[in-house]
Amino acid sequence: MRLRKLIGLTGKTGAGKSTVSAYFKEKGAYIIDGDVVARNVFNVDKTLIDKLVGAFGNILNEDKTLNRSELAKRAFSSPENTELLNSIMHPAINRLIEDEVEKAFENYNVVVVDAAAIIESGFTKRCDCIIIVTAPVEIRKKRIIARDSLSEENALIRINGQKDDEFYLSKADFVVNNDGDSEELKAQLIKLEKEIFTVE
Repeated sequence: MRLRKLIGLTGKTGAGKSTVSAYFKEKGAYIIDGDVVARNVFNVDKTLIDKLVGAFGNILNEDKTLNRSELAKRAFSSPENTELLNSIMHPAINRLIEDEVEKAFENYNVVVVDAAAIIESGFTKRCDCIIIVTAPVEIRKKRIIARDSLSEENALIRINGQKDDEFYLSKADFVVNNDGDSEELKAQLIKLEKEIFTVE
């Protein structure tokens, strides 16, 4: 029987999901990057920017394109605002991910959806298993400051706008600790690879 697994990969911002997804890509999995889908969704659904402006006010650049950094600042300023953002974005993003998953399974046995909000969006219901990537908050803060050129204040706003650890861990089939020890991370991923790429 042909192996066919849909894996949900998530965790808090800065935990290192991209490092884990890159490993599985090398092993032959097809990776769907939720951030890329979220950027492309505006090209598919032309109503989304108007909905976001209605919810969060002036979040546009002078050329009327979306100011993503301003949107993030406002959307992650409170749990309520984060929920509002999710209610607007998740349905449209999930539709695009679903389309890409079906196309990917035409040529790949394992598809990994790497997305920060895959649990909140409800897409985990489609997945065969969920991998949660974790890391200490100070390490995550340093990573997202470097990655996204954020101030420490804005980095903390983004970190604090997410659910607590228990929310993620309670949904996990597998947990990967990415605290900066590269050898330990590799050992975890080798073990996880055997689990994922094995036919049950």
